[in-house]
Amino acid sequence: MLRLLLALQILYTVYQNHYVFESGVPGVNLPNALFLVTLVLLWSSGKRDAVAPQAMLRGAVLLFMAMLALAFAIAQLRAPGDLMADLTYLKNALFAPLLYFMYLHCRQDLKNTRLLVIVVMAVAALAAVQAIRQGFDYGIGNYVESHRAAGPFGSNYRDANRAGVYYAMFLPLFIGMALFARDKRWRLAALAGVVLLAMALLFTYSRQAYFIAVFGLVVLLFRRSVLLALVLGVALASLIGYLPDSVTQRVAGTEQQGPHGEDQVDESTASRWEIWTGALAMWQDHPAGVGQNRFKQEIGHYSAFRGYDAHNFYVLTLAEGGPQALLALLLLVWATFRLGTWLRRKAPPDDPEAQALAIGFSVCAVCMALGNLYGSPFLEGNVMGTFWILCGLLERYMLLKTQQAPSASAPAPQAAASVFARYPLAARARGIPARRP
Repeated sequence: MLRLLLALQILYTVYQNHYVFESGVPGVNLPNALFLVTLVLLWSSGKRDAVAPQAMLRGAVLLFMAMLALAFAIAQLRAPGDLMADLTYLKNALFAPLLYFMYLHCRQDLKNTRLLVIVVMAVAALAAVQAIRQGFDYGIGNYVESHRAAGPFGSNYRDANRAGVYYAMFLPLFIGMALFARDKRWRLAALAGVVLLAMALLFTYSRQAYFIAVFGLVVLLFRRSVLLALVLGVALASLIGYLPDSVTQRVAGTEQQGPHGEDQVDESTASRWEIWTGALAMWQDHPAGVGQNRFKQEIGHYSAFRGYDAHNFYVLTLAEGGPQALLALLLLVWATFRLGTWLRRKAPPDDPEAQALAIGFSVCAVCMALGNLYGSPFLEGNVMGTFWILCGLLERYMLLKTQQAPSASAPAPQAAASVFARYPLAARARGIPARRP
């Protein structure tokens, strides 16, 4: 039952905005209820954990949570509003990182922990299938703003950027398995996942997601082989002309001609720059931050875009939580990089699957950080929830792998037996019967 709930939570974390069910308790949604039920089963199982995880992200996660709580307090003191709405926002912001602790301490053995990692990747592929279906339903002839696929991450094109970040973030896991794993079945499955996520990514028409995906691919290819990276780079460049016209129109639309023939960026890009400039002015007026969930109320005083999001989570964090919150955020992002380094160091050299997961996660963490430069999905549970789950599962997976590996310092039984065979008197002194020649 516990294993089933852990797998179900992975699935519903991504689909929580697509299939909405009310829990009946104010401020508590179905993901919260599912988390609490799973937590009770963990506590009541009575099963002793096979490992004692150090929780490498603990300090950074707790510090970031503290800064979120401080930003909430600043909002209540400076510009109080709907208290229940603010509490719900804070609860949702704090909830997703808690999944890291749950799956790190999920008390599953190596086989089941590995199975849950596979479930994370399978759910990502399933989410990609939904975006692909939406893309074909819309048609791929010409780019239309309202025909951007959002998959399970929203009901319309406004959530397409979040979907794009999710697909670009998890794509390196599949590429890593395809490049570094040796089992042909898993490599084929990983290649299928690469195709699905890449197609879903195209149909989101998210330019930042395109860049992130290409960046992740380049890093992994160079990690595998410089020659392979060059060959595949030339091959992929030659295939650009075969992309749907809607994709090339979307990318080409970044640069446009002004009324006097001058080069200028499109309205979406220009608006972000003006919003970011206004956010810096907002922070200068409020050095401690304007308070959590107050950016949209304030940005209209500093730009022409009233009620807009910052479209950059680092800028948003500085404006709402002040430099202390931004520092906590950067430390948390750095902690995920350190986790990737630790995974690569701990992966057994004779285990290609563990090495592939470690390398894939390392690039996944970098893509997560890049995904918040041109958007702000960091507090979105359906986008980031499975990332925190993956952090906990892979840390646990590698600890179990380390326990399973034989200790290099332990003497080999055959070597010890050969010593006593050469010195029978020593064997008799230790109470070991000497072997007859």
